[in-house]
Amino acid sequence: EFTGYTNLEGETTVVGLLVNGVPSPAATEGDDVEVVLDRTPFYAEGGGQIADQGRIRLHSGAVIEVRDVQQPVPGVSVHKGSVQVGEVTVGASAYASIDVRRRRAIARAHSATHLTHQALRDALGPTAAQAGSENQPGRFRFDFGSPNAVPGTVLTDVEQKINEVLARELEVHAEVMPINEAKRQGAIAEFGEKYGEHVRVVTIGDFSKELCGGTHVGNTAQLGLVKLLGESSIGSGVRRIEALVSVDAYNFLAREHTVVAQLQELVKGRPEELPEKISAMLGKLKDAEKEIEKFRAEKVLQAAAGLVDSARDIRGLALVTGTVQDGTGADDLRRLVLDVRGRIPSDRPAVVALFTTVNGKPLTVIATNEAARERGLKAGELVRTAAKTLGGGGGGKPDVAQGGGQNPEAVGEAIAAVERLVVETA
Repeated sequence: EFTGYTNLEGETTVVGLLVNGVPSPAATEGDDVEVVLDRTPFYAEGGGQIADQGRIRLHSGAVIEVRDVQQPVPGVSVHKGSVQVGEVTVGASAYASIDVRRRRAIARAHSATHLTHQALRDALGPTAAQAGSENQPGRFRFDFGSPNAVPGTVLTDVEQKINEVLARELEVHAEVMPINEAKRQGAIAEFGEKYGEHVRVVTIGDFSKELCGGTHVGNTAQLGLVKLLGESSIGSGVRRIEALVSVDAYNFLAREHTVVAQLQELVKGRPEELPEKISAMLGKLKDAEKEIEKFRAEKVLQAAAGLVDSARDIRGLALVTGTVQDGTGADDLRRLVLDVRGRIPSDRPAVVALFTTVNGKPLTVIATNEAARERGLKAGELVRTAAKTLGGGGGGKPDVAQGGGQNPEAVGEAIAAVERLVVETA
């Protein structure tokens, strides 16, 4: 028997006991147990509401810490936890008490879920039917049907409507009635749920009426504040709203206020000016980054002429090898290699192999022209030779390839390996 709608604690008797999943007449300190009581104030997980937690104290002095409560079959609540002190036996008298603060926080979240459901239906129509929910201390999530994302303005209106209902201090009450009577009164039923001949109906003033077996506040004013964090898609035609309630909602807004105050100080503007001012600052930052990138690329390419002049002649083939400034990115290194290759007459075989180090890891780009490839020199093979020395790998096309490794100290050896292969092949 569940007594938790009206009692948060009470006398009970242990009528069933499992130890580590096996039926047992007794359990001792440290055992993981599953306990069945003849009556309980603990709410078993169901209807989107998570289970109560708390303690079961036997008259013998034994204590069970309850972490979870499940209902494997209707009417049977299984309390899962561990024995903290003493010995638990079947038939023992006990006193069960739930974590009251936690229950009340969950109840606030559950009542807020009902308000959110009704406010969404008012805004979007009956198609915004509940598709699932989860009520936890201080927060909840609510799933509902919608083919499209909910506009931010609509979400703001829904949040405002919910908080207006809180301020109206509407009474919340529950009543068990025949299901036909519940339908006649317009109570909303959750899609996919199976109901018996009699159902429990939770009514929130003149605002909301739903079939529900969960626990709730007595008055909407007890919620204090509801803050919708946003909505997102979780599947085809199903959206999810996540929200905070009461103190959790207040703490969230307090943190946001602190951030806004800090931004005001940084940009020297009023709250309503922040979006425009920050957008302008980001635009300037992007322009500056483009200028820096352009300058850096130009500086890299300035080395091209000197590299061409440093080319070694290997039986008529121009071989350019060397290192460039650490931190030069792969794209800039590739541009430099191709620029150097382009400065060498096309009728002269040419191989350009340049190396750099980025974030502590060596990188190389090697290019060959058509005349060099006719001599059997392919960029991909040259890169693999270099990368092997560097402790990595690489590859690419015969005309240009890229590779890297793990050992920046081996760059000199990699250059020498490429030069040897060129000399042998040319």
